[in-house]
Amino acid sequence: MEILMLLIITALVAVVGRWRFEVKRKYRRDYYRNVYLKSDAWQRKRYVVLKRDNWTCVYCGGHATQVHHLKYARLNIGKEPIEWLVSVCKRCHRDQHQQNGDLPS
Repeated sequence: MEILMLLIITALVAVVGRWRFEVKRKYRRDYYRNVYLKSDAWQRKRYVVLKRDNWTCVYCGGHATQVHHLKYARLNIGKEPIEWLVSVCKRCHRDQHQQNGDLPS
């Protein structure tokens, strides 16, 4: 009986932990998409990256219109260094996210 209770409690802790992780992940994603990417700070950083790369896609050499994060600063949204960002065309940006399994919805 005690072992069964211990297993149930362990399972509940795991489920609640996973639920909390998903809630926080959704909040971070929504903040990133709906607030940060629309901010003046991001627009300035985006311009600097595009200008640095001469508006050229680093993958195919085509005209770059977007900026791709090579890494994400999960706890420091907006504090990613310029070195973590590259200029990309729309097609290559989509391809990069598909390869990583994180295609934005």
